Amino acid sequence: MVNGIMWFMLKFPANFLWGAATSAYQVEGDNSNCDWWEWEKNTGFKQPSANACRHYELYPEDFDLVKQLHHNAHRLSIEWSRVEPDKGDFSAEEIFHYQKVILALKERNITPIVTLHHFTNPLWFVQIGSWQAKSKGNYFLEYVEQIVDALSENVTYWVTFNEPLVYLYYSYILGDWPPQEKSIFTAKKVIDNIISTHVKAYKIIHDIYRRKNLPRPYVSIAKNTQAFMPCIPSPGNKLAAFLRDRFYNLELISILKRKKSLDYIGINYYSRGLVELNGWGLDHLFMDTCQKNHSRLKKNSMGWDIYPQGLLDVLLEFKKFGLPLFILENGICTPDDNLRWDYIREHLQKVHLAMKQGIDVLGYLYWSLLDNFEWDKGFTPRFGLIDVDYNTYKRTIRKSAVNYGEVCRTGILEE
Repeated sequence: MVNGIMWFMLKFPANFLWGAATSAYQVEGDNSNCDWWEWEKNTGFKQPSANACRHYELYPEDFDLVKQLHHNAHRLSIEWSRVEPDKGDFSAEEIFHYQKVILALKERNITPIVTLHHFTNPLWFVQIGSWQAKSKGNYFLEYVEQIVDALSENVTYWVTFNEPLVYLYYSYILGDWPPQEKSIFTAKKVIDNIISTHVKAYKIIHDIYRRKNLPRPYVSIAKNTQAFMPCIPSPGNKLAAFLRDRFYNLELISILKRKKSLDYIGINYYSRGLVELNGWGLDHLFMDTCQKNHSRLKKNSMGWDIYPQGLLDVLLEFKKFGLPLFILENGICTPDDNLRWDYIREHLQKVHLAMKQGIDVLGYLYWSLLDNFEWDKGFTPRFGLIDVDYNTYKRTIRKSAVNYGEVCRTGILEE
């Protein structure tokens, strides 16, 4: 009781993993040997990634900030195009760089969660057919073997692919992202190849740990999720919401679970999907959204609804798979830092409620540690716990980061 007001505190487990996430291309800078760099050049993109946040060189200072904010975990990705600049030519220098990055985290008692593919591909890989040909996944597996062998002694948690269906949707359904191929037929081949490659990568990673007599690793993908719901509760809208939940949220995890290639389920959650059909074709059932601004919820700066209940719904739905869940991304782009803290606090309340209902949640990672290059949106969206001045590269810790850091330090969220 404080000043006559009852103050409630939510307590998280002592071993809960707290932190934030980044991806190499979005923060490192100068990743000139990959398909996204080429896309920026060929499209005349107005805000090219260029130096990004200069994290490639500034990572020690950034990790000092991570430590200052009391995070005990950090998700990062390896840039494949750096590690293997030419087919079959693995760079000892770049592998050593990522070894130093991982050691920098370990020296600060921060658990690394390492992603192997976060949307980007080496140019040479694209030139020989990329993910469209089944055999090409073997090149990714060679890269996996090199990186996992080099980092295994200091890494427990692995993510093979970040958001495979998001990659598929923007690159092969809409055709906006590289390689800008708009083909359902090609998209089907790509996702089948990614699934097959993940299953093989899962085995490779576990084999390396067994061979080196290391404690077992935890391997998964990062699965982007949405809480799909009808804008107006018509039969068509309800059907479309059900189908999207089944095929977008659950199907890929169901397949990988059957193939025994998940040790936990990585969850990325940002918003809900408000469904309103304009027709009855497959494209309508799976892609139509509300265009009439029926939602009265607060939104982030890209117009996404802020809907914490959706994270609880997703966590409860994924309980049936019988695997631990790990929130690998959850965040908001906004110029309003008070709104950022509200977003974090309200989503953590739902995470705690899910755990009270028996959900095994390993940890929570905010997206993102730093303001960064947000793909085809450039540098305008500000997701970071830490502000980045792109003229000077000065980092400034936001108040929301301090508030979140206190939760990370104590394991207690004050309601």
